[in-house]
Amino acid sequence: MTAAAPVRGIRLLAAPPTGGMSDVSTFLAIDRLVLREFTPADAPLLADLDADPEVMRHLTGGRPTPAEEIRDRVLPRMLAAYRRPPGLGWWAAERRSDGVFLGWFEFRPVRDGDPREVELGYRLRRFAWGAGYATEGSRALVHKGFTELGVDRVMATTMAVNAGSRRVMAKAGLSYVRTFHQDWPEAIEGSEHGEVEYALTRAEWAERHAPGVGSPADR
Repeated sequence: MTAAAPVRGIRLLAAPPTGGMSDVSTFLAIDRLVLREFTPADAPLLADLDADPEVMRHLTGGRPTPAEEIRDRVLPRMLAAYRRPPGLGWWAAERRSDGVFLGWFEFRPVRDGDPREVELGYRLRRFAWGAGYATEGSRALVHKGFTELGVDRVMATTMAVNAGSRRVMAKAGLSYVRTFHQDWPEAIEGSEHGEVEYALTRAEWAERHAPGVGSPADR
C-alpha cells in the first residue's frame, strides 16, 4: 500500500497502527482507523459486538449471536476468506489512536474468486456511532478497491428502514439501485418494507473524482 494516496478528506497511511495489535496483517490504515485481519483471539470482541440489541436491531431484531456460534461458525468463515483469492473479506476496525476495537468492515467478492464486484458492509459498536467512522472506512475501502484491487462495482444492502446505514452508503458515494424482498425464517420489525441495494461503479467513481470535480457529499 502506498502512503498518502488521496481520498476526499482521508489520508491513506502506510504506517502500522499506533495502539493496535502489531502481530496481525494490516489491510488499510487511514487517519482515524486501522483495518486488520481477524484472528481466533477476536471471538470475545465479536461476541460483545453482537450482544448489543441496538447493533443487531436491523439484523436479528435485537437478538444476540450466541458466543459458540461466533466461535464455531462466524469467525472461522471470516478467517477462511483471507485464504481464498483475492484475499478479501472482513476486517477488524480499530481506533488508530489507541487500538480500541470499534467493529468491522466487510469488503469481499459477491462471487468467490472474482474481485470485479464486491459487497461493502460494516458493523460498529454503539459508542462509535455518529462519529463518521463508518463513512471514513467505507470511502477508503471504495478508493482502495477501485485503485488497487481491480474492483469494477461496489454494492451494499440493508433494510429499507435502516436510515443510518443508508446515509453511510450515500456518503460513501453509492446510489440507490432497487428495493427487494426476501423470505426470512423470522420477520423482524420493518422487514415488511424490504431491503435496499446501493451501488457504485468504477466509471462513476472516476468521473466524480476527476480533477476539479467533487460529489455533493464532499462539499
